[in-house]
Amino acid sequence: MPRAKGGPKTRQRRKKVLKQAKGYWGGRSRLYRTAKETVLRATAFARRDRRAKKREFRALWIVRVNAAVRAAGLSYSRFVAGLKAAGIALDRKVLADLAVNEPRVFGRLIEAAKARLRSN
Repeated sequence: MPRAKGGPKTRQRRKKVLKQAKGYWGGRSRLYRTAKETVLRATAFARRDRRAKKREFRALWIVRVNAAVRAAGLSYSRFVAGLKAAGIALDRKVLADLAVNEPRVFGRLIEAAKARLRSN
């Protein structure tokens, strides 16, 4: 029985990896083995950082909302509790955008939260 060497499938697989490694330095873009290792590592970093990106943005939004709320004499946690009690369901992304781009609207949200906190 003849030895199977892979032929087209092996070449396709290698070309795919080398295409992904385009732009890497030296042998990492030209040699299959090193390119494969580098691509594998790069995809692991890419996946990890897609997850981390979500955490980083949420933290940024919280910092922005906290800064805007503290300027009005309220803490972030009290503000969020007030919004929840008032039945205002806006996520942190929207709140941060309002705090930066629409300060008057955000001011009304702060007043609504404060009023709700006073009534409780």
